[in-house]
Amino acid sequence: MAPGAEAELSALNPLRALWLTLAAAFLLILLLQLLPPGLLPGCAIFQDLIRYGKTKCGGPPRPAACRAFDVPKRYFSHFYIISVLWNGFLLWCLTQSLFLGAPFPSWLHGLLSILGAAQFQGGELALSAFLVLGFLWLHSVRRLFECLYVSVFSSVMIHIVQYCFGLVYYVLVGLTVLSQVPMDGRNAYVTGKNLLMQTRWFHILGMMMFIWSSAHQYKCHVILSNLRKNKAGVVIHCNHRIPFGDWFEYVSSPNYLAELMIYISMAVTFGFHNLTWWLVVTYVFFSQALSAFLSHQFYKSKFVSYPKHRKAFLPFLF
Repeated sequence: MAPGAEAELSALNPLRALWLTLAAAFLLILLLQLLPPGLLPGCAIFQDLIRYGKTKCGGPPRPAACRAFDVPKRYFSHFYIISVLWNGFLLWCLTQSLFLGAPFPSWLHGLLSILGAAQFQGGELALSAFLVLGFLWLHSVRRLFECLYVSVFSSVMIHIVQYCFGLVYYVLVGLTVLSQVPMDGRNAYVTGKNLLMQTRWFHILGMMMFIWSSAHQYKCHVILSNLRKNKAGVVIHCNHRIPFGDWFEYVSSPNYLAELMIYISMAVTFGFHNLTWWLVVTYVFFSQALSAFLSHQFYKSKFVSYPKHRKAFLPFLF
């Protein structure tokens, strides 16, 4: 690849700028939450925007004005409905282009160009993006299944701003993956014209990590769900209890840790070197760390007997 093309690819395009900004914002919020209690921002709206679900109960008193913007947490399923449909469509477009030579729709190609997708050949492997987009779609299908048939939601809420962000998030993630596909005009470019010949060791490793992380996240969600059911599987209450088993023995929010590992598995599938995706992973790290830290605070404040050896997010570290 020519030096000019390499410089173009390394530029801070709109997608990279967006994920970098989001990562920096959540890092700043996390650092503010780590301050001593007397130094924490006391703005009720700020605290209401960064907390959701049970952590709203563990935060400062909420003014009635804040409650006017509440949305049930069970609406999480809407995020995954959007993701299954949208990213399923993107996966179908990519499949058509890779295997049948069909060009991307002109509006989609134009959108990718605006977001910073570059015309290049031979840099990124098309198979990497195809696998990652497939992983993202499968992840969304599983999470939708969990929201509908596994999770037991209480009456806790999320802010309408968080709800709107969640709806947009998976649209952006899918576009980010698709923007990494090497393009030749409106067509996906495949080196050697044989997609399977692009198979590398990191594709296998990434797939194994994805399956492993997804299995643990599913198991953690089942554990949380079973806390509200009797032995016959019937929901008997919606109270919070101390979870035990699997990664709960190490951290308070292993489902958030598994989410991070899922995104890292996609970075591995990209071959470790994709800067755009590592910025996505950085955002996921700080956003999940913030949620895990707030959940950890909730558990410790609610349960006197909460295991002291558990960390919030990273085993033995944080």
